[in-house]
Amino acid sequence: MPRRLQSADRDLRVSILTATRGLLDERPFDQIAVADILTAAGISRGSFYFYFESKQDVLAELVRQAIAEGHAASESWLGRGPGEDDRRAATRRSIADGARLWAEQAPVLRAIVENWRTDPKLTELWSELMAGFTRVTAEQIDADRAAGVITHRAIDSETLGATLTWLGERLYYLAALGQAPFDDQEKLTDVLTHIWMSALYTPEQP
Repeated sequence: MPRRLQSADRDLRVSILTATRGLLDERPFDQIAVADILTAAGISRGSFYFYFESKQDVLAELVRQAIAEGHAASESWLGRGPGEDDRRAATRRSIADGARLWAEQAPVLRAIVENWRTDPKLTELWSELMAGFTRVTAEQIDADRAAGVITHRAIDSETLGATLTWLGERLYYLAALGQAPFDDQEKLTDVLTHIWMSALYTPEQP
């Protein structure tokens, strides 16, 4: 494909994504029609459907772009030192990064949380993304157990990791809605850090 055509293709895709992102700043996803995106992007219906099958496909692409940053946040939890202070600092840093991401991408992430069960592709996408965060968490739990850093084993690492991951998703979502007290990033980071540290690194009571 000639470079000029490739550039035009890229520009059209970007205009569709940008227009949809702008509309999400104004109203919920279920109140946005393809016609609204066409008007906002200044494109024809044919051009839209050349690149995307539906408005759900557009949302999926916006979510992928947003969550790519989230994986970088989760990786920061893995690159920590051996001491308790290092674990707490790394955990807090990762949670704070997640809180900032959700604040910056609030319209997109609110939309996926509110609509992921309404469309099979969105269901698959969000389930896979959350499973990825769960997998990272579970692998680190297993590593910390093997190193003797986590001493309790009553709950398997996958279940524990999934619980912490989905709990974070819910609180980040409430923060994105502006729901107090979670709309205060410092308080949100404090409470999630406390929960993670308590769930993972508090010795099991006899």
